[in-house]
Amino acid sequence: MIRGSDVANIESIAVREGDHYIVSGSKKFITSGMKADYYVVAVRTGSRGMSGLSLLLLERNMPGIKLTRLETTGWWSSNTALIVFEDVRVPVENLIGSENQGFRAIMLNFNHERWIGIAMAIRGARGCVEQAIGYARTRRTFGKRLIDHQVIPHKIIEMATRVELSQNMIETICYQIQQGIDPLTVASYIAMLKVYVTKTLELCARETSQIMGGNSVLLTGPGAIMERVSREVRIAAIGGGSEEVMLDLASRLAKL
Repeated sequence: MIRGSDVANIESIAVREGDHYIVSGSKKFITSGMKADYYVVAVRTGSRGMSGLSLLLLERNMPGIKLTRLETTGWWSSNTALIVFEDVRVPVENLIGSENQGFRAIMLNFNHERWIGIAMAIRGARGCVEQAIGYARTRRTFGKRLIDHQVIPHKIIEMATRVELSQNMIETICYQIQQGIDPLTVASYIAMLKVYVTKTLELCARETSQIMGGNSVLLTGPGAIMERVSREVRIAAIGGGSEEVMLDLASRLAKL
């Protein structure tokens, strides 16, 4: 069983028997797990810890693979799944890379996964600002537009400030990646940014909901987008590594 972000202690195992690996274990919270045709699975082929992990390519139709749909608060289209492997026979040629050398590949892949999460979160946060401005310009209370009440522009500017700071760091990291900076160094920046951007999304979702009031909790109407964003805030913060895991990773890479 793979439990959360504790990758080095993966318990799903693959035992070699002739020309096949026999895979047993499970993985929870697999995005798109219900509709994927192939799975890249981290398994334990050696000793405990990061030095005994390998990557295998499994096909959906292999006997012994069982799927269960997990209903989530947000990301309804993700088809999140629990995948159980019961003595799945996997050809040796499906090994990706070298045996017991899969940990580095897993870590490098996390950079890409978290980067996608960051992009989704910043777009959500910017969308909140757009929703807040549009609504505040048309909604009237106490004889004037919401945007004309001083407290509302203050909320919007605070949101916009955090969004633009996040955008600036995103572009800085993009440049560093293009220049070939060491992936472990990038991993530290990405970890810090993921925490900041998802907290920005959380703030923007809250403040825009305050501005839009009851409309922001309806599935239809002018607040429908905000209802969806609010449902997805927590999974944005947790998916790909929680805040606590990200901060710990950044501090360890910084050798504090």
